[in-house]
Amino acid sequence: MKHILFALSLILLAACPDAAARRAVKSSLGRPDLEAIQKASTDETSKYYYPKLLRQFMANDTVMTDEDFQYFYYGTLFQEDYDPYRPQVNPEMQATLAPLFNKKEWSRAERKQILDFAMECLADNPVNLRQLTNRIFVYEQNGKFDLAKIWQNKLNHLLLVIASSGTGADPENAWTVVYPQDEYDFLNLSGITVKEAKFEPPYYDYILVNPKTASSPAGYYFNIGELLHQYYLKHPSEQ
Repeated sequence: MKHILFALSLILLAACPDAAARRAVKSSLGRPDLEAIQKASTDETSKYYYPKLLRQFMANDTVMTDEDFQYFYYGTLFQEDYDPYRPQVNPEMQATLAPLFNKKEWSRAERKQILDFAMECLADNPVNLRQLTNRIFVYEQNGKFDLAKIWQNKLNHLLLVIASSGTGADPENAWTVVYPQDEYDFLNLSGITVKEAKFEPPYYDYILVNPKTASSPAGYYFNIGELLHQYYLKHPSEQ
C-alpha cells in the first residue's frame, strides 16, 4: 500500500499547476486527443487498436509505453460494450468482502476470495483502478513480488494517464476519466478523502475533499463530457 501511495503522490505532483513541481515527474503525455484515440482504437491496422492493447495490458510484462496506456485507457470509451454506469459485478460478493478491507492483512482464504473477485471485476472492466489495487495487495501478501511490481507498474501508468490530462484545478484543466468511479479511486489512492460530488454543467464533476493542509484545494474537477456523450449515444431516451 505504501508503494502505491508514494507512486501516486509523485503522479499527482506531475499534474500540479506549478512548473517546478511538474519537473519532479517526467511524462510525455498531455491532454488526450479523443478524436485521434477513437479513430486509432477502432482501426484494426493501428498499433493502438484496442484489442491489441488489451492483450498487451493483460500480459504479465511491462512493455507498454506511456502512449499505449493513454490510448488503452481512453480507448475504453469507444468500445461497443462500454457503459460508464454498468451494473456492479457480483454485488453479493462485494458486500461479503467489504468488512475485509478494514484489516491490515488477510488470511490465505481471504486473499483467494479477494483475488478471485478482483479478477472477475477486471474481466468486466480491465481499467478498474480499485480492483487493480486489490490485485496488487494480494500478490504482495502472497509473496509474489515480481507480479506485484508488474501490476503496480500498470496501475501507476493508468494513474499517470489521468493525471496528465489536466490539473483538476478548474473546469478548463479538469482531469478526464472514463468511469465516474475513477474519480474517487484516483483521489482515494493518494490519501485524499472525498466528501461529496457535485455535477456542474455542462459536463463536469466537482469532487469536494477534506483538504490535507490549509493551502490544499477544497476540491478537484473532472471532465466527463465524452463519458456522457458515449452513454447518451447508447441511451438516447435518458437525455
